[in-house]
Amino acid sequence: MAYLRNVWYAAAWSYEIVAGELFPRTIIEQPLVFFRNERGEVSALQDRCPHRFAALSLGRLEGGSLACRYHGLQFDAAGKCVGNPHGPVVESLRVPTYPAVERHALVWVWLGDPALADPADIPDMSFHDAVPDTAFNKGYLFINASHHLLVDNILDLCHADFLHPESLGNGWITRNRPKVEESGDTLFVEWLGFNEPPTPLFEPELPPGSMCDTWLSVLWRPSGAMVLRSGITLPGEPQAAGKDSLNGHIMTPETARSTHYFHSSTRDFRADDAEYNQQMYQGLRWAFEHQDRPMIEAQQQRIGSANLLDLGPALMPIDIAPVRARRIYERLLASELAGNSGARQSA
Repeated sequence: MAYLRNVWYAAAWSYEIVAGELFPRTIIEQPLVFFRNERGEVSALQDRCPHRFAALSLGRLEGGSLACRYHGLQFDAAGKCVGNPHGPVVESLRVPTYPAVERHALVWVWLGDPALADPADIPDMSFHDAVPDTAFNKGYLFINASHHLLVDNILDLCHADFLHPESLGNGWITRNRPKVEESGDTLFVEWLGFNEPPTPLFEPELPPGSMCDTWLSVLWRPSGAMVLRSGITLPGEPQAAGKDSLNGHIMTPETARSTHYFHSSTRDFRADDAEYNQQMYQGLRWAFEHQDRPMIEAQQQRIGSANLLDLGPALMPIDIAPVRARRIYERLLASELAGNSGARQSA
């Protein structure tokens, strides 16, 4: 299976990588081990000892170096062997390392050409940093399905009207056709509704019985990092007068049929209400875990190892954004495999 390599992948929430501990995670079929040095900075190494390919994540940290538990070889944060109980340290005893950057409460890793690893190209998730902790919730799910199917799910949000009618949908998304725009390597899709009933999620934020103008948009990047914006105003009022929410949906491929799903939610209302923030987290988490995940995992089982588009699905207008994102990904992948890759457009 081929994947884009010259992109910044979200590897973990910052809180997942704990000082003094080793953290394994497989990304695009590459086993990695993460740890923090004495200054708290994150390093990313191939999770494979060069001796007999034991998992380094089963080792231990000793004075800032990683010791393989199988035969005791030690490696520093740059992958250089700094201790060999069985003989001299030679160049072959080196572990590949990968650029890793901590930003926006996430750890990002670059698995492609290190010369192209510009931190300026890390997806902009700065909305995580712009609100207090009481208005920011986040989580992680492991999904047994292709990252493409999970991207499809967010780029076609009319599914909320049917899969999440008790919380995120009420029919308004299906009634309003989206606008889809490409810009460089990114895709933007937006739905606008006017004088619509509020969804159950937003209904408590309006006077009883009120209608609303509402908006919903998704910005997609080829690494699988997406920013979803949603909000409401009273009919005819500007968006700035309403209630707005910015959300992260990041799909990092583990394998062709498994994905690391990082989700987050921020808002500009009830920003100091920790109890409401926890309720919001629990409600969104329940929808992702008990509605989206079983649906998409079952979809993956029906598709098997095939590519969805190769099976000739009966596509409809609601599929425009998911199909265009797949085409962008395929174009970039073909260019990368041909050796024509450059740095991705920053966003």
